[in-house]
Amino acid sequence: MSQICDELHRWFNNRQRFRFPFDSAAIPRNGIYVLFEAGERAHGGDRIVRAGTHTGENQLCSRLKQHFVLENKDRSIFRKNIGRALLARNHDPYADQWESDLTSSLAKDQKAHLINPARQRQVERDVSKRIQDFFSFAVIEVANKADRLSLESRIISTISLCSECQPSTGWLGLSSPKNKICESGLWLVNEL
Repeated sequence: MSQICDELHRWFNNRQRFRFPFDSAAIPRNGIYVLFEAGERAHGGDRIVRAGTHTGENQLCSRLKQHFVLENKDRSIFRKNIGRALLARNHDPYADQWESDLTSSLAKDQKAHLINPARQRQVERDVSKRIQDFFSFAVIEVANKADRLSLESRIISTISLCSECQPSTGWLGLSSPKNKICESGLWLVNEL
């Protein structure tokens, strides 16, 4: 598995790299992205810390904006996981409120009064700053949805099974309350 992961890392490390703010016109309409995080290294290059895709047609750029720009952790599990780790690292009691998902109208009706709006905005800003300052990405175009989902799953599995893809001792993900993130060294809990 390490040889395949090595080739995967070398291939993605040699692709065009995007950082915030990125040019939307340069992003394919459909595809897969891999994220790199500053300070994380593997296979002689930057370590892939997340792979992902989108399910809607022509939505790759929109998905990336949900991670990098739109301050709504209920639309991006990646944002939610970064927030979880930041809050846990600081032993912040707001972590319980951060877990609330207010996507549906019913959830808003039942839980919105439990959320401190000013604190929520501040955590979202902290998450945005972390992502915009520390993460870069590469993309590949994959037009077919089934192919995207299959390839995404295989990329994630390959990296998670590689013994050489270990996080640095200072990696933020080690503060995550999600064991799968700590153990895998990836900002993911599925497809591992």
